[in-house]
Amino acid sequence: MTGSPVVRMRGIRKRFLDVVANDGIDFDLHPGEVCALLGENGAGKTTLMNILFGLLPPDAGTLEVWGEPVAFRSPREAIARGIGMVHQHFTLVPPHTVLENIVVGTPSRGPWLDAASARARLQALARLHGLDVDPDAPVWQLSVGEQQRVEIVKALYRGARILILDEPTAVLTPPEARGLFKALRSLAGEGRAVVFISHKLREVMEVTDRVVVLRGGRVVAIRQTAATDPQELARLMVGREVHTPARRPRPGAGPPVLEVEELAVDNDRGLTALERVSFAVHAGEIFGLAGVSGNGQGELAEAIFGLRRARRGRIRVGGAELTNRPAGEVVARRVARVPEDRIGVGLLMELSLAENLILEAYRDPRFRRGPFLLSSAVAGFADRLLADYRVRAPHRAVPAKTLSGGNLQKLLLARALAREPVLLVAHQPTRGLDVAATEEVHARLLELRERGVAVLLISEDLDEVLALSDRIGVLYEGRLMGVVPAEAARVEELGLMMAGVGGPEGPRA
Repeated sequence: MTGSPVVRMRGIRKRFLDVVANDGIDFDLHPGEVCALLGENGAGKTTLMNILFGLLPPDAGTLEVWGEPVAFRSPREAIARGIGMVHQHFTLVPPHTVLENIVVGTPSRGPWLDAASARARLQALARLHGLDVDPDAPVWQLSVGEQQRVEIVKALYRGARILILDEPTAVLTPPEARGLFKALRSLAGEGRAVVFISHKLREVMEVTDRVVVLRGGRVVAIRQTAATDPQELARLMVGREVHTPARRPRPGAGPPVLEVEELAVDNDRGLTALERVSFAVHAGEIFGLAGVSGNGQGELAEAIFGLRRARRGRIRVGGAELTNRPAGEVVARRVARVPEDRIGVGLLMELSLAENLILEAYRDPRFRRGPFLLSSAVAGFADRLLADYRVRAPHRAVPAKTLSGGNLQKLLLARALAREPVLLVAHQPTRGLDVAATEEVHARLLELRERGVAVLLISEDLDEVLALSDRIGVLYEGRLMGVVPAEAARVEELGLMMAGVGGPEGPRA
């Protein structure tokens, strides 16, 4: 870390209604460094970086970039100053191809795009940084992990000298994350500056030079990465010691709640996403399903919930046949879910928090009289859930789009568990959550297990799968590579199965 700061922010303040997101923040970023920005969900990290990127104006404070005072009115002005940002929630246009998404808005020498040159440059960048993507694939056909790779390549394509990454590894596998880290160190070695927002403390320790910790919209600590450790950083983030919930041994398997037999499902391209997948999840059990993003996990969750048609096979819940039944019927059988994409399919962002919380229960007699909703009943229900799940929001009436990613995830979990499910399908339930929120979600899942609920945990985080699961299955290219008891599982064995190395389809217990 050498030279004067390339970014100097002083006294930055930003308020949303009654919530103070940034409360007089001072922040410097130096050339040649990877600087971590840490804090709980809602601590103000993304708001601060949105101000730097020109997405939001500050209510007070000053900003200098490359030693010159600036007051960005749009991201275009920030990009012109060499700032790029990879957002936590995607900013891609689904119907357009990867190439079209990456080149849109970039300068052109004439009225026509030189597609061949753009494609060659894109592919070279992707290979260089280990982030290979198909330039001609429509974005809507890509997995969440693939879309995240497109966002990262897009920022690099625009040649940013200051790069802001907001939870860039949330959906990347460990090898993909290591490739990104290698690219970030290379960029820093060239004198570029990187802001790395992450809740994964081990990643912060691995890739960053310096750590700035926010809490309640203020800077509470600055540490050189080499002079700290994950325990101290977690304590600084939440203001207390953070403990991992203990998973008690399962006394014995209950009856099967979810039964999947010989399931075959196609993806959006009409290609096979799942082939002959069979497993069961029992009452009082957490069944962890690991795998690299794009190997059929999303299609499996959608098929169970009635949102994707099964080509072959059966899905039963509590003995009831639910194969290819409408989602409403699945919900009526007390099946709940936490979907992978909380923005696209989990919540309606323009609706209020209260409206989102009753989306799957608005027909319930306690919330309506005839065609009319009972506003007092809805309000009481929403206030109780917001308090119980510690969702940080000024009021139940604010739209969901005003919440941070972590608070959106807690909103989803509150809605799912309020229906007292017999089966919970939790797909990436802690994606993008800070250590305290992750601790809380894990505790909720273990509490469900203790109450006899069957939990299907779909996660790309092997640490999470190993910490919570009773049994672990691995999906690779739509096939179940094996099922092993958690106490006998080894990271190396699971990693090999995730890469397609191992025996044939595993036991169907």
